[in-house]
Amino acid sequence: MIPDHGFSATLTARPGMGDRLVDLLLTGLNEGSPGASHECVVYLVSRSASDADVVHVIEGWTSESAHHRIFASEAARAIVARIDPLLAKEPAYTDYVPVRGKAAF
Repeated sequence: MIPDHGFSATLTARPGMGDRLVDLLLTGLNEGSPGASHECVVYLVSRSASDADVVHVIEGWTSESAHHRIFASEAARAIVARIDPLLAKEPAYTDYVPVRGKAAF
């Protein structure tokens, strides 16, 4: 399936909280979580090579409406509520329209 809507987010954890932030973001792939939805076709969590408290998330969705619908779910809201206290500042988002690519894990 090809994503029609996507974004990247850069999240900066409070000092020393980068590991907890990564672990929490990866729960987004668990069954019943947003990243496990068939409408989420890309969910990649990465870390900055120079700052372990800076985390990048790339998501690709079948549509913008699917993204908004899934993130309105209780499971998604629960993850976001647990992320917020770990952050040192507001996340920076960049939206995009995917064109083509490859992901193999």
